[in-house]
Amino acid sequence: MTRWPLPPPMARALEEAQIAALEGEVPIGAVVVKDGRVVATGRNAPRQTCDPTAHAEIVAIRAAAAALGNDRLDGCELWVTLEPCAMCAGAIVHARIARLYYGAADPKGGAVEHGARVFEQPQCLHRPEVYAGIGGAEGGNLLRAFFRERR
Repeated sequence: MTRWPLPPPMARALEEAQIAALEGEVPIGAVVVKDGRVVATGRNAPRQTCDPTAHAEIVAIRAAAAALGNDRLDGCELWVTLEPCAMCAGAIVHARIARLYYGAADPKGGAVEHGARVFEQPQCLHRPEVYAGIGGAEGGNLLRAFFRERR
């Protein structure tokens, strides 16, 4: 467990992840913040929506773009409970997210510090600032508990 209070956006992302778990989805949550204000939230929903792209990050990015009326989320932060996959990292690039904060590392499916390392590729058109490990224990515990119950 974290020894200090989590930043409010990560606490909110963890709440979204818990809701996803209750809905039978893999517990991952995301929050988009602009100028210190939450503009959108998202949680995993691929099974509910029959949409393989409905990852928490994509859901939150789509909602933020709609709320702000712009496909470019300049100056926005994305807070997510798990290291983004390649698809979500690509969406972060295209949305021009300024800062990415994520909790648990994902050695199997992550694409920021693992796997494809999308932001390090020469073809990457935009590189957000990345801050890893914030709320990682909490996000990791949620995921482990979710999958333990299903085995």
